[in-house]
Amino acid sequence: MCAMQATEFEFKGRFWVIGFIIWGGFSLYLIDHVTFAVALLHLVAPGIDPDSDRGNFWLRIIFGVGAFLVFLSALLRTWATAYLRSEVVHDASQHSEALLADGPYRHVRNPLYLANIPLAAGIGFMASRLGFFFMVFGMVLFMYRLILREEAGLLQTQGDSFRAYLKAVPRLWPSLTPRVPTDNVRAHWGQALAGEMFIWLFGVGELCFAITLRFKLAAMIFGVSILLYFAIVPVLKKRAAQSPPSA
Repeated sequence: MCAMQATEFEFKGRFWVIGFIIWGGFSLYLIDHVTFAVALLHLVAPGIDPDSDRGNFWLRIIFGVGAFLVFLSALLRTWATAYLRSEVVHDASQHSEALLADGPYRHVRNPLYLANIPLAAGIGFMASRLGFFFMVFGMVLFMYRLILREEAGLLQTQGDSFRAYLKAVPRLWPSLTPRVPTDNVRAHWGQALAGEMFIWLFGVGELCFAITLRFKLAAMIFGVSILLYFAIVPVLKKRAAQSPPSA
């Protein structure tokens, strides 16, 4: 298991590794020139020409499904961040000093890492066939490595309480019902929505692409979302550092 754990370098630079996975997926257009959405259309409806009006209609539907997956990721990440707090979610350091078992953490142990998988799949609809599978499998592998690192840290600091949590709550496949009692932790939705706004904008970008089938507008929104991340997250961290610790 230790060999599969993410290194400290990977954990601290996880934002950039995830960015590389997405960028790497799109760069595979240099090898594979067929968009995953077009390949999916050929698979389910081989008689439809993607360049026809009917083909464009179904491509819009397919890209709309991709946008839905990104919005689903944004929703799950926002729910998790409301309990864990943005300054922890986006911190380069690993936090193993406390065990959180409220909100989505009552259903699945790693809701943030789980959310990154539909994010990669949704964005992957806009990539090539190779790019889609590179994004999804690359994201799953990296999330698994991060999870193993965090679990090892929590086992060291939390001991038996975390072992009981491991037995009760699934790692990545969510339970429909809560598996542990609530800790009555108050959710902070404002900072969570601000901290995850860049993911919501990714969904908006892909939705615009689904409507227009023009990548330029989507690319502009993607760029704005990244700039927003670097503008908002440091402010949230600074405000958290200046605020007194909550009970």
